[in-house]
Amino acid sequence: MPLFFRKRKPSEEARKRLEYQMCLAKEAGADDILDISKCELSEIPFGAFATCKVLQKKVLIVHTNHLTSLLPKSCSLLSLATIKVLDLHDNQLTALPDDLGQLTALQVLNVERNQLIQLPRSIGNLTQLQTLNVKDNKLKELPDTLGELRSLRTLNISGNEIQRLPQMLAHVRTLEMLSLDASAMVYPPREVCGAGTAAILQFLCKESGLEYYPPSQYLLPVLEQDGTENSRDSPDGPTDRFSREELEWQNRFSDYEKRKEQKMLEKLEFERRLELGQREHAQLLQQSSSQKDEILQTVKEEQSRLEQGLSEHQRHLDAERQRLQEQLKQTEQNISSRIQKLLQDNQRQKKSSEILKSLENERIRMEQLMSITQEETENLRRRDVASAMQQMLTESCKNRLIQMAYESQRQNLVQQACSSMAEMDERFQQILSWQQMDQNKAISQILQESAMQKAAFEALQVKKDLMHRQIRSQIKLIETELLQLTQLELKRKSLDTESLQEMISEQRWALSSLLQQLLKEKQQREEELREILTELEAKSETRQENYWLIQYQRLLNQKPLSLKLQEEGMERQLVALLEELSAEHYLPIFAHHRLSLDLLSQMSPGDLAKVGVSEAGLQHEILRRVQELLDAARIQPELKPPMGEVVTPTAPREPPESVRPSAPPAELEVQASECVVCLEREAQMIFLNCGHVCCCQQCCQPLRTCPLCRQDIAQRLRIYHSS
Repeated sequence: MPLFFRKRKPSEEARKRLEYQMCLAKEAGADDILDISKCELSEIPFGAFATCKVLQKKVLIVHTNHLTSLLPKSCSLLSLATIKVLDLHDNQLTALPDDLGQLTALQVLNVERNQLIQLPRSIGNLTQLQTLNVKDNKLKELPDTLGELRSLRTLNISGNEIQRLPQMLAHVRTLEMLSLDASAMVYPPREVCGAGTAAILQFLCKESGLEYYPPSQYLLPVLEQDGTENSRDSPDGPTDRFSREELEWQNRFSDYEKRKEQKMLEKLEFERRLELGQREHAQLLQQSSSQKDEILQTVKEEQSRLEQGLSEHQRHLDAERQRLQEQLKQTEQNISSRIQKLLQDNQRQKKSSEILKSLENERIRMEQLMSITQEETENLRRRDVASAMQQMLTESCKNRLIQMAYESQRQNLVQQACSSMAEMDERFQQILSWQQMDQNKAISQILQESAMQKAAFEALQVKKDLMHRQIRSQIKLIETELLQLTQLELKRKSLDTESLQEMISEQRWALSSLLQQLLKEKQQREEELREILTELEAKSETRQENYWLIQYQRLLNQKPLSLKLQEEGMERQLVALLEELSAEHYLPIFAHHRLSLDLLSQMSPGDLAKVGVSEAGLQHEILRRVQELLDAARIQPELKPPMGEVVTPTAPREPPESVRPSAPPAELEVQASECVVCLEREAQMIFLNCGHVCCCQQCCQPLRTCPLCRQDIAQRLRIYHSS
């Protein structure tokens, strides 16, 4: 039953050994030996056959491998025609090629320790074979063609399952050594096999009807390598032939001895030259090894130096990258906190009942504004009010001119507003002509025209409206945050960091939604103010003289929220402190809870959090500033102003020019961002719904999608940067 062995991949060491032996066999001056033993081969490579054929190798050593077949595909035994010694022991061969007889020059065949089941019949054609070793295989019989091996001197068949020897073995007259398992033999008998090689051959000759002669009488032609001459048995016997040719044999022996001695000398000379060549080869190998070691050491040092330089450069790049990522992360955290604060403020303002209460109070106040008393008519400061109206109209005109310059560039609105543009141009030209007039003439013109008084009152009403101002401030903050988010997103793309891109996108979408909501609320508030103005205009149809001047003066004399809270009991220093910290939205909370400086000095940040001050930094800052004010008041009591001191303004109270923010100034500073289309002008347009701020006013007109995210542009909003 045939055995099938799985091919195993040679190890790295075996592969290197095979390459080295193949290169060694191809070198100039190499001997006639090809040694590819211990290379873990499953078949003899094609290159070995080609090397033996081209270089006329005489010895092929392939022992200690995993061969299952001697001849691989697409190879021929004729490539090994010059081989004299073939060593295949310690493999896994199950059979030898049927055309093994083509190796006519073969003298030694060693297939010890394999899995051979039978020998090919063509083995009888190996007429120059002198040694055959088939020890430790699975042979059960020997072919009769073994009798044709006229030069065979050594035969080892031990370690097999052979019980009978072929009678044709008697014709091998040169056999000197026959090794077998005598205890297992049946033919010849055990006692004959145990007596030695001569007894076995005598038994086989007797069985075959031949006369036995010692092998020494047949060795001379073999030693002279005369393969073409076949010895024949003489009917007269060797004694008669020796008597007739005694002199001839003596001459031949003497010639043989001379040739033998000459061969011995040649052998010694060959061994000497071989040893010398081996020494030179060893020296060359040693020199090559030393040079190789030096080159490897140099390459290793150079590689180590390069790796060290690369590692240092990589560490520097990693440190720089980590620093940038930390900065980006810090910026993102700050932006996230501010966005969260904006969202919380917006949510708190939505849910606060104070807004509803203030709206109701404002409605009541507007109702009260509709009634004009005789005292207000008498106390009307016509010149001052007209001057304030003129200033308000000038400022409103400038703002509207800027907005109209932007609106005039939009093509889709030009067709809808063609009819109204002519009227507005005339009014703007008229207002511009007013600016060029003398101040007294403009004031007198305002005093005469009720429409201009109404326009000034409308502008002041929008400016003084608390809710409209809060919405504008929130829109301004959201525009700044969207600009910074766009800059941060562009910087992340340049650094190729996509890990937190989704979080930035979510924040940008949240801010865009909040901005759209605030724009709607701003428009709604302006509509409400216009409705109030319409109601006032309906009430003014009684032809009350100087109606709009009195309303404007009343709006000027209206006390701000901070003064009203002072009248309710708030300390002026506490109100100023909250305004300085940009915490005016907490004034209703402080007034509702009746908080004072003395009471705040006894509170902790946790108490402020319970009251409603959610920012941790603002809590500590309020308590610290309160403590400083109280300490200064203890040192100089005259610095503490009396409670309830009220200052009545004669002009609109504007927010202070320099307001100390609750966040670090560097974070609120808006850096200029260039247009991603022209790369020259400053980005001024917000694209909704995506929220990107990436284009200038000129480049945004032909765009239909955002250049960064490719989202459709539903609305464009311009950012007006104040100097």
